[in-house]
Amino acid sequence: MTVLDIAGLDVRIAGSHILQGVTFGVAPQGVTALLGRNGVGKTTTLKAVLGLLPRGAELAGEVRFAGQRVTRQPTFRLVRDGLGYVPEDRGVFGGLTVAENLRLAERSGAAPDYERVYGLFPELQRRGRQRAGTLSGGQQQMLAIGRVLLNPNRLLLIDEPTKGLAPKVVGEVAAALHAVAQVVPMLLVEQNLAVVRRLAQDAVVIAAGKVAYAGAAADLLDYTEKTKSLLGVGKADSAS
Repeated sequence: MTVLDIAGLDVRIAGSHILQGVTFGVAPQGVTALLGRNGVGKTTTLKAVLGLLPRGAELAGEVRFAGQRVTRQPTFRLVRDGLGYVPEDRGVFGGLTVAENLRLAERSGAAPDYERVYGLFPELQRRGRQRAGTLSGGQQQMLAIGRVLLNPNRLLLIDEPTKGLAPKVVGEVAAALHAVAQVVPMLLVEQNLAVVRRLAQDAVVIAAGKVAYAGAAADLLDYTEKTKSLLGVGKADSAS
């Protein structure tokens, strides 16, 4: 069983054939890691699912979420139906306070789960009156994740949550994602293979616009030659 199915996904942007028949599924529990070298189309895959491709992009193939065909559905409808998204650039509103950023994320008709958010990220509660633009990179990432977790979700799409963070903060963010993954499945784009080893049970690798590997994350990460050829790195160490 899967919560998200992508079949034959083809994307062209400004003449570049970025995704070429990408096909994979996301399990209804735990973390599926979406991996690949820089520029192979990982973020494009997430944006294709979410209906966030740039104007003029050409899209073919099918996306099914919770059994329903959602290809080309408006983003607001996907979010309303329980598809949460944390973008690579975090997307916080720097001129607003932490509390205001969180309030903006509340969905009508659903009670916001501040207890869960503040339980995972107590720093957000302490800094509620601070402008988001003055937070550190790690604190902004916690805010970006916290906004999504305010609402009930059936699947989270999270893009590069540890990028540019100090090692200590990487561990804190990974621990929070591990806790979240116990209750909601996740499709995670992540370059830090130690984090992937800690969080993911499944992995999908995109290379040259196509799926080059889909299977158990451990089978990929434990095979040094495979990680070198597909990802350009050696065997992943355990996360601290």
